[in-house]
Amino acid sequence: MIDLTELGGEGGKRLTRAYVLHPEIKSNPGPREPEDALAEAMALAHALPGLEVAGGQVVRLPRAHPGQLFGKGKLEELRAMLEAEEIELVLIDGPVSPVQQRNLEKAWGVKLLDRTGLILEIFADRAATREGVLQVELAALSYQRTRLVRAWTHLERQRGGLGFVGGPGETQIEADRRAIDEQMTRLRRQLDKVAKTRELHRAARRKVPYPVVALVGYTNAGKSTLFNRLTGANVMAKDMLFATLDPTMRAVRLPTGKDVILSDTVGFISDLPTLLVAAFRATLEEVLEADLILHVRDIAHPSTEAQAADVASVLASLGVQDDVPRIDLWNKVDQLDTEARAQVDRQAARAEGVFTGSALTGEGLTALFDAITEKLDDARYHDTVRLAHTDGKLRAWLFAQGVVESEAQDEDATSLVVNWSDRQKAQFRRLKDSG
Repeated sequence: MIDLTELGGEGGKRLTRAYVLHPEIKSNPGPREPEDALAEAMALAHALPGLEVAGGQVVRLPRAHPGQLFGKGKLEELRAMLEAEEIELVLIDGPVSPVQQRNLEKAWGVKLLDRTGLILEIFADRAATREGVLQVELAALSYQRTRLVRAWTHLERQRGGLGFVGGPGETQIEADRRAIDEQMTRLRRQLDKVAKTRELHRAARRKVPYPVVALVGYTNAGKSTLFNRLTGANVMAKDMLFATLDPTMRAVRLPTGKDVILSDTVGFISDLPTLLVAAFRATLEEVLEADLILHVRDIAHPSTEAQAADVASVLASLGVQDDVPRIDLWNKVDQLDTEARAQVDRQAARAEGVFTGSALTGEGLTALFDAITEKLDDARYHDTVRLAHTDGKLRAWLFAQGVVESEAQDEDATSLVVNWSDRQKAQFRRLKDSG
């Protein structure tokens, strides 16, 4: 993690002046318009406390220079601009190799973060739960391990010793790498314990007769605003990327009278580095347990189509099955003009399971809640269940669900005629298998 206090950050007397660069490489163009990508990168920068974002620009390049990313002429032009603006931290919206980072910092006399480093800094600032903090530390160590080639002068030293700290002739970079590996191993052990505890909580929730609705969507799409509207919970809901990092779950009664467990998940984002996807996979595991996925989409954003594609890609990578019911809320229609709003409404009307509305004002949410209730009220059918006389807990669960229509006992077992849904039947099986 970069220490902003050294540069005059939040803990210092002034904010750190930062500048954002989005390299648009002609030989490898991105999926978004460069100006939209720069706007998102600047929003990321604004999400990190301690920074004063002085500005940003798209830098068009024919190709990436292997040693310095930018060519000599552009390098000098940017150096003069950064010096004139008294910039202390440069944020590059894209991958920067360790060698490029070292050379750019030397050429410009500034600190530098690439996209991965910036997102890590935001994650470290936002993570609130024990698991979130551990995931951030693990991801940060993975990132730092790849950066050891930055090699300040002490990394060139040879290390002697007695053999139990570092073998004779072991370089400092090898010792640093080994120390990081050991720390990562400790973190993984701690995460395993946290994951086991969370699985116990999840198993307990399975016994609750409420379906789980997972809110998913691109970061800053309005998930937390919708969550707050339904639950009254004090969840951070700001116009800021990554305002929510840890999954928050609440039991809530929809205006239709339907009881559900609502889960607000971390926002997705494009080009999320692999090490971060892996580190936060557990944070998104709640989505795999969902009975219904509610995709909240910022329909007023210029890159809304690309953002929706990113969300679909992340869900697929998580292994979310196609048979899990999904509903789309095209959010923030209150930010559209009359003509754009009419066009969006027409598009939504032609699509299945798509609703337009505003989580902020509440507009259009009644139809959404009706649809959620309808999706979760599964078709019911009659079945006969035979239980051993010792299966008192399973029998009590069936009665608590209100599905038992009649009961008869013989010498061997108890027979119950039930009228239940597929979801309730699946819950019953899980309870039975868990003993």
